[in-house]
Amino acid sequence: MCQAYFDATSPLFLNRPEVVDRNIELVAAARQAGLPVLWSRVEFEPGGANGGVFYRKVGALSVFDRGGKLGDWVEGLTPASDDIVITKQGASSFFGTDLDEALAGLGVDTLLIGGVSTSGCVRATALDACQSNYVPVVVAEACGDRMASVHDASLFDLAAKYANVERLADVLARLAS
Repeated sequence: MCQAYFDATSPLFLNRPEVVDRNIELVAAARQAGLPVLWSRVEFEPGGANGGVFYRKVGALSVFDRGGKLGDWVEGLTPASDDIVITKQGASSFFGTDLDEALAGLGVDTLLIGGVSTSGCVRATALDACQSNYVPVVVAEACGDRMASVHDASLFDLAAKYANVERLADVLARLAS
């Protein structure tokens, strides 16, 4: 996760600092269980030359222009040297990236998904995971959105159609066993 969602000066500010803590727990448990950890980040050419309609529609995405500080990782949530980092320009971590190839190479069939925003990148990635025949598990407390009602509606929709939505405590218990 990047600074843009947790810096009060950002147009993308969520005001959900607890999501960072929940993701720190999730990543630590995944590493402890020996699971691969993959990250996605957004980065555009300055001015959005590679951003397409998404960049033009959402002006706030300019905070992800290469070199901008708001695109930096959040403290406590930084990739380790053996983690895989996917750089994307769309909402889904699958679209226009080599995520599918990376997952296939690792023999992965299930994804534990945390991040922001629930209605945007989390939803798009979970949907594409499902459509790519992976089992997406969205970890409810490890996701966040600008409004609780939008977060809850997104989780409801994901659970109804595309993903397993699970509580962090249940995921952590399973990873520990």
